[in-house]
Amino acid sequence: MQLNNYNKNKISLDELQALYGIKDYTNLVNLVNTLTEEGHLSPIKSSKSNGKKPPLFNRYHIIKKQEDVSKLTEELLYQLNPMLKNDYYLKNIEVYKSDRPYVRLLNDFFQNHKESLQNAVSYNERSFEIWGREKFLLREGGIRILKNVGLSEDDLNVYPTTEPLAYYSKYKTTPQKILILENKDTFYSMRKHLLDGNTTILGVDFGTLIYGSGKSIYKSFSDFTFCVEPYLSDETNEILYFGDLDYEGIIIYETLQECFQEKIIVKPFCLAYEVMLIKAKAYELPFMKEGQNRNIGSSFFAYFNKEIQEQMKLILKENRYIPQEILQIVDL
Repeated sequence: MQLNNYNKNKISLDELQALYGIKDYTNLVNLVNTLTEEGHLSPIKSSKSNGKKPPLFNRYHIIKKQEDVSKLTEELLYQLNPMLKNDYYLKNIEVYKSDRPYVRLLNDFFQNHKESLQNAVSYNERSFEIWGREKFLLREGGIRILKNVGLSEDDLNVYPTTEPLAYYSKYKTTPQKILILENKDTFYSMRKHLLDGNTTILGVDFGTLIYGSGKSIYKSFSDFTFCVEPYLSDETNEILYFGDLDYEGIIIYETLQECFQEKIIVKPFCLAYEVMLIKAKAYELPFMKEGQNRNIGSSFFAYFNKEIQEQMKLILKENRYIPQEILQIVDL
């Protein structure tokens, strides 16, 4: 009924006529009489008669009947699994009416398939298992539904997945040196260098090269021990990092080291940065793009001697940078 969706408590004859699309006065009289008899309208007598035959009052009170939500309340009180709390939805029945299909599916899972929680699965896998939609949990309101019933993601025994690390291993023995590279071109060039039969990079024997893909390395490394073969996560390995010599490149290294220092020690590949500085003397270096985060720390520079530090800091002070692509395969 249109009146139920009308956002006012009073309505004039003209508004009523427009709401129901009525042009004929006789039809309007019939409608008003019917709505009045059924208890949906009550005349505002102070608005006075419109003076027509048969007469109608100029304005009416809208009597909106309360919807019977007793069945929904009973459902929340007596049919939810004990793991699902009902207090939020009992106070917000309108929200429950909207969320009900998804809450019911979640409830069915806990009622009939709870044993599945013994095995950890990915977010998307669990989402499909419960709701039949793999993206529902993370992208379509699933987290909100969980919160409304007092659950968290941990209660579903799920784990996040990241983009798998792109890496090339020359050998799988341990201990070995591992080199993380910020940019794709340098990763490909160094991999090609090793595939061509060379055994070292700048005289250093690396067993594995990892493509970090800029800041993506944070997510990849959060699952490092899970997404790589055991020889790569061996604690005896030495991990080095090589990226652009600019603020963002340094911050990528420092953030990586800060986030994972309790599990993994990452050091800069100092020799590569020093070779970059030597080659850079033959170039007019480009300016850094605007808006770079300049909030670098001191952990990166701590691995270099004072002279090298001063050269690096001078380049940054002049708002210039050295891309790691300055090193080509012939330099390796």
